[in-house]
Amino acid sequence: MSISSLYEIFLKHPVITTDSRDCPADSIFFALKGETFDGNAYALKALELGCAYAVIDEAEYATDSRCILVDDVLTTLQLLANYHRKALGTPIIGVTGTNGKTTTKELIAAVLSEKYNVLFTQGNFNNHIGVPKTLLRLTKEHDIAVIEMGANHPGEIKTLVDIVEPDFGIITNVGKAHLEGFGSFEGVIRTKGELYDFLRSAKKHTVSLSCGLSKECPKVFIHADNEHLLGISHDLDLVKYGTTASSDLAVYGKVTECAPFLSFSWKNQNAGSNAPLHHVDTHLIGSYNIYNMLAAATIGLHFGVSEELVDHALANYIPSNNRSQLTVTASNKLIVDTYNANPTSMNAALVNFRDMKVSPKMAILGDMRELGEVSAEEHQKVVDFLKQTDITNVWLVGAEFAKTNCSYRKFENVDQVKAEIAANSPKDEYILIKGSNGIKLFQLPEFL
Repeated sequence: MSISSLYEIFLKHPVITTDSRDCPADSIFFALKGETFDGNAYALKALELGCAYAVIDEAEYATDSRCILVDDVLTTLQLLANYHRKALGTPIIGVTGTNGKTTTKELIAAVLSEKYNVLFTQGNFNNHIGVPKTLLRLTKEHDIAVIEMGANHPGEIKTLVDIVEPDFGIITNVGKAHLEGFGSFEGVIRTKGELYDFLRSAKKHTVSLSCGLSKECPKVFIHADNEHLLGISHDLDLVKYGTTASSDLAVYGKVTECAPFLSFSWKNQNAGSNAPLHHVDTHLIGSYNIYNMLAAATIGLHFGVSEELVDHALANYIPSNNRSQLTVTASNKLIVDTYNANPTSMNAALVNFRDMKVSPKMAILGDMRELGEVSAEEHQKVVDFLKQTDITNVWLVGAEFAKTNCSYRKFENVDQVKAEIAANSPKDEYILIKGSNGIKLFQLPEFL
């Protein structure tokens, strides 16, 4: 079946599912395959549970007239998403980066939602399956979309931008993450830069929003303090933001306090020399989040959101999913950042924690995964940095931290940490909890 024919079916049944346990009435089931499962085997079950059609790629399972046989289900899902994206023509902002992309995406969506009906990636569904499923949630009622794109291997951002075809783009930063997959830091830069490559090759065009505002594309919003991003931004139409004063910035800002929440000031430099200085008290932990805030402010202003509504959105954004959260328990104050960890984000978290004017301080840190040959070196750098701070009570969790040369307490896994907490629970501490998701430190807050 051609994509155009499948699209006609999708328009009548515009709900997509890839989980046979979740089959809304009249939806379309896409029988994806994984390392341990074959969705084709569940196609009939999905139809029985309420799906109108099942898209499959193995002929032996085509035993019902409602089964649509294609060459490859995943490719078909991606092509359908791209077809739908082009049919609607909705302006799309593509977001990627090593750290901060999910928070930045949510902040951008929060600011734009002050004026527009915004579709944005839910959670971190930012891969080759999550991105097309997000695009297929687009409707004519949406004014604009903010699509997050993640990668841990070369070429993955190119695959995603070819599906999304964004009109605008932002790379939050580039750092040392997934080095096992990328091969090197330079590999990270090249892969994230595939978003720039797409926008660089895209034809100039104009998009219109429901309020009548028209914007020329493609355009890139860029963190002007980041030399790595500037180094790959040639031949792009840039809108800059940063914390180093410069006349070519659209938005300039600076941190005013982290005690423990980030407070910052910012100015719309496009409004002239008499533009007011804004002050925002946020619900985010970490001075590094100023760049995420400034990105959202810059994009909001670009799309006609007023300065007052930008302030309102940023001040009222509350983080979730264990990212830069402050959790107050009966015993301690926890800074929870357990979704993921890499050398860049770990360093940023520790610098921020070191500089926070709170005491006493404790850190529970988990291994940073997927660092390949540099893993030992990067974990040793973390403990060497810790030795220079006032964070004296440090617990290290995982096999990589176990190899480091230090006198800090070491635990094989999160279960050992739980046992220690049960026996000797910390009291009245500010505790930073950070590690890769696979170390499962997200289980700790309820015990602290």
